[in-house]
Amino acid sequence: MLLNGRYKKEVSLNKEKIDLKSLNREELEAFLSSFGKEKYRTKQILRWIYQRHVTDFSDMTDLAKQFRQQLSEQAVISSWQPEVVETSQDGTRKYLFRLDDGESVEAVRIPMDEDRATLCISTQVGCAMGCQFCMTGTFGLTRNLRTEEIVNQVCAALVDGPVGNIVLMGMGEPLHNLDNVVKALQIFYLDDGLGYGTRRVTLSTCGLVPEIMELSRRIKVNLAVSLNATTDDVRNQLMPINQRYPLSELMATCREYVQTTRQRVTFEYILLGGLNDSVADAKRLVKLLHGVRCKVNLIAYNEHDGADFKAPGEEAIKTFQTYLLQRDIVATLRASKGQDISAACGQLKGKLDKILLA
Repeated sequence: MLLNGRYKKEVSLNKEKIDLKSLNREELEAFLSSFGKEKYRTKQILRWIYQRHVTDFSDMTDLAKQFRQQLSEQAVISSWQPEVVETSQDGTRKYLFRLDDGESVEAVRIPMDEDRATLCISTQVGCAMGCQFCMTGTFGLTRNLRTEEIVNQVCAALVDGPVGNIVLMGMGEPLHNLDNVVKALQIFYLDDGLGYGTRRVTLSTCGLVPEIMELSRRIKVNLAVSLNATTDDVRNQLMPINQRYPLSELMATCREYVQTTRQRVTFEYILLGGLNDSVADAKRLVKLLHGVRCKVNLIAYNEHDGADFKAPGEEAIKTFQTYLLQRDIVATLRASKGQDISAACGQLKGKLDKILLA
């Protein structure tokens, strides 16, 4: 395991140092100014960290030796390697990362074609939202991920090749960890760093209404809302957050978000066999989405241990999607990936936790 005695000792020795992967551009500039350094040094260091993947200050050869020594005395550059990797026959790759406190999180690399991949990353250890269809929800919330822990998932995945898009749809509710998530997004967007445009990053939420609007004020990102039901009764059953922010309030906020940001919202809809996949549900969904600039991402439920829900039938999926398309709603069906590995959020963590506790 990663947390052997030597690793614990190194973490303890470094805990007072600043991890440069936790800093956005403004914070890094302020840190470097404490050494009396010019702003252009920020660009140099960002390139070393995020474009050349250097973690040892001594390798930053265009910096003065004395400056490199100063940096090594006050800062570190963290780097992650997965503890476990599962690879599917279709190329999907599931990473499990062990954190410095012994906790673990997952990320999933999903191949889109020969040259592109999407990376699904986590924002919390566990989740407090308690969605009934999600295995991560069974763990409860342990803690938020720090900024550098969110960023390091991307850096680690880049070792295996380019990542075209990032989706914050892994373990945890991103808007429940808003400050660290916003800062991680700022780092993703740095031209001298990872260089992702705002169109290439998507954040998924279960529907934290105040935080959705706060997000719109703080940073630009593609928004995906996990909807999954067309009535409050069913959504209350599936997603406890609906008892605080019912569908009427959530949809009003989504309309305001679209008007404020001029961006389209994606609604994720997990099709659960016999529960929310009927033609009647499709009709109600069309009414809910009226007047909202959006698209719908249909997802066939991925069955896993610990949940009683069933995957929908092929005919039900086709009928549901066709009904939306015929009413001019963009409705895509997410291709099923990683079926032969622990692909769903929390499955790999849950499986390994059982082994460790056995």
